[in-house]
Parts: sequence; C-alpha cells; structure tokens
Amino acid sequence: MDRVRIGVLASGRGSNFQSIAEAIRKGAIHADIAVLVCNVPGAGAIDRAQDLGVPFVVIDHAPYGKDREAFERAVEAEMKKHDVGLVVLAGFMRILSPYFLRQFPHRILNIHPSLLPAFPGAHGIRDALAHGAKVTGLTIHLADESLDGGPIVLQKAVSVHEGDSEEKLAARVLEWEHVMYPLAVKLFVEGRIKVEGRRVHVDWSGIERPPVP
Repeated sequence: MDRVRIGVLASGRGSNFQSIAEAIRKGAIHADIAVLVCNVPGAGAIDRAQDLGVPFVVIDHAPYGKDREAFERAVEAEMKKHDVGLVVLAGFMRILSPYFLRQFPHRILNIHPSLLPAFPGAHGIRDALAHGAKVTGLTIHLADESLDGGPIVLQKAVSVHEGDSEEKLAARVLEWEHVMYPLAVKLFVEGRIKVEGRRVHVDWSGIERPPVP
C-alpha cells in the first residue's frame, strides 16, 4: 500500500507536528510528512521542521489582508504540489473557509483542548477552568464548516486538579495530545476511520486502545 502523504498546517510551537513526525520515524505510522506549511514567520514549528528534515514553506497570511480565500489558495497549491492526501492542523490559528474544506473533504484532522462540544474556540483550557469543570481533555475531529464541530474521531478525558492554573492544566492536556494525535493519524492512514453522518466508526482490530478516561 502506498504511503499516505501528509501536509501539516501550523502557526506556533509545532509540538504536535513533532510528535507525529517522530511516530512516523519510529515506524508507528505508515506515512510521510510531505510538507509543513506555517503562516507565521519565525514560529517554532519551522525550527522543528528543519531539525526533523521535513520540507517546509512559510506562507504569511498577513499580506493577504482580509482575502482569506486567496491565502488558502496559496496553501492549497502547496498541498497539491506535494500530493497531500491528509491535512493535519497542528496549532493552526486560522479558521478555514468552506472553499478550502471542499478541497479535502473528510481529509482534514484537527485537535482541540477540550471535550467537544464543550468549550469550543480559541481558549478551551481557560474556559473549562472559568466554568469550574472537574474534567476536561482533548478532542480530535474531522474539520468541517462549523467551529470545532466536525465529526469526532477520538477523545481523551483529563482531570482538572484543585488549584490548577491554565498553564498546568494545558501542560497535562498537551502530554495526552502527543499520544492521541499520532494515534488518530495512524487510524486515518490505515483506513480504519469510517464516517457516517456525524458519527465516526473506528476499526480497533489489532490496535491497543488508549486508557479511558
């Protein structure tokens, strides 16, 4: 079977990008990261790509102003140039337009630091703490035109401790992101994900499930 070619979109540190790249290097995922596209010049993800030997390109969104589709067409062109079969959002701080989503239907994975549909948006950890939640976590889902509302692939619960700061809780959630995101990518590239409406059915045969909660 041909190896799936992955395109990663990142805006920040790129730690989830690195966790996936390392899982590929270890042979846990039968795929290749074809390109990292970063929209923020100087972001940490670029340094990680250089260290990992992953091809990368910087497409700064700022010169495009409010023309979101023009920016996305540039990103799309880069993805298609590298024959990308799966797009992985790894801390990509841009809301994708319907145009871009139509180019990769059910082929865009996103990760969010809450148990969706609770606490969508840019501040999932902060909002969970402000709400007094006792449990939060992370969700990996297929991106669609809603805000953090696409079909859910995997979730992992993480307890909120008494006296948690946003930084402490975010660090514990991130530890599990580095476990769960490579697993979700593995499930996708092995054809183990089937989408029916809003439900995602996962074939776990021969794969150890992550601990719950």
